[in-house]
Amino acid sequence: MTTKATTPVYAMMVAIGVAHLINDSMQSVVVAMFPLLETSMGLTFTQLGIITLVLNVLASLLQPVVGFVSDKKPMPYALPLGMASSFIGIALIAFATEYWMILVAVCFIGLGSAVFHPEGSRVSFMAAGNKRGLAQSIFQVGGNSGQALAPLISAFILVPFGQTGAAFVLVLTAIGIVLLSKISAWYKRELEKERLSKTKRTLISSLPPLTKKQVGIAIALLMLIIFARSFYVTNMTSFYVFYLMDEYALTLQRSQLLIFMFMACGVIGTFFGGPLSDRIGRKNVVLLSVVVPIPFCLALPFMPLWAVVVFLMIIGTLIMISFSVTVVYAQELVPSKIGTMAGLTVGFAFGMGGIGGVVIGALMDTIGIQQTMVTLSLLTVLMLVAVFLPKDKAASAS
Repeated sequence: MTTKATTPVYAMMVAIGVAHLINDSMQSVVVAMFPLLETSMGLTFTQLGIITLVLNVLASLLQPVVGFVSDKKPMPYALPLGMASSFIGIALIAFATEYWMILVAVCFIGLGSAVFHPEGSRVSFMAAGNKRGLAQSIFQVGGNSGQALAPLISAFILVPFGQTGAAFVLVLTAIGIVLLSKISAWYKRELEKERLSKTKRTLISSLPPLTKKQVGIAIALLMLIIFARSFYVTNMTSFYVFYLMDEYALTLQRSQLLIFMFMACGVIGTFFGGPLSDRIGRKNVVLLSVVVPIPFCLALPFMPLWAVVVFLMIIGTLIMISFSVTVVYAQELVPSKIGTMAGLTVGFAFGMGGIGGVVIGALMDTIGIQQTMVTLSLLTVLMLVAVFLPKDKAASAS
């Protein structure tokens, strides 16, 4: 027998969101170190991109695998173990003296991320009840908030304390391990309740019945949207800081504050995207996220500094408003594979971000910073394929 959970567990929604913030804060340390590594180790933009590739692609390849396995056999205590792996990675990166040591460190962080995201998304689903969009938004807001800390970590920890300043994050990581241990205990109790009552939470899709071919096409369109968005966001969060320093002669700290503003607006957009999709439908929110910001993306490389600030706020808010929604939409396309679809979409975003890091770094080394920014802005036009996604109905109309 199956049943649909209807009562949201808000405390657990928030707890897994906080854990996501801590997890992604550890990843943000890697990106925050880019300007420092460029000068202290003399790394090229391509080498910085390879660091992003190793981190993100490892997480990308493993996330769908972890999701597939956990769909068959949930693994509650994998959550604190994954964060323990990230703890090791941060400890290594704080004291690395060679480029290869940085790469080994990010492998541990990537492994921890790969374990956390599918299982964390499952906890979010179990706690959601009838608030799927809200729950996924809270979960993703946590992650995006952690990523948004990257420029602040760079400006206020790494700049004054250097590479070893990354060790400060270990305190936060230890807190995360304790928090995830408690979340895992709740997760295990919920699984035991399902087993004893012979009931199971199921996802009720807001999409109409679709053929396997239609589902396959819709997933391919989602992947294309995620590909273009991930390339663009990776460019903005990892490399746009160099453009700000080069084009507008800003200091590193001022440039990082602008990047933080972009990412903070992304957090706001992510939070409101999920609840909005519950009201007006998933596809409508995805369309809002891709249609409106494209003109601003195309114009951004040519704007004066005062306009850059405004454009970054608009782009950051709107382009990320669909981040959690694409995960929920993918899960509703294949409602029997919650972990697999979460791992696939988030993992693919990670993978494309990693590949994007190498491609963008190589472009900057080859054609220059200005031309790279223009090229990446054109890539956002690909997101317009969202118009071909199947139409869903608002959850409130279900």
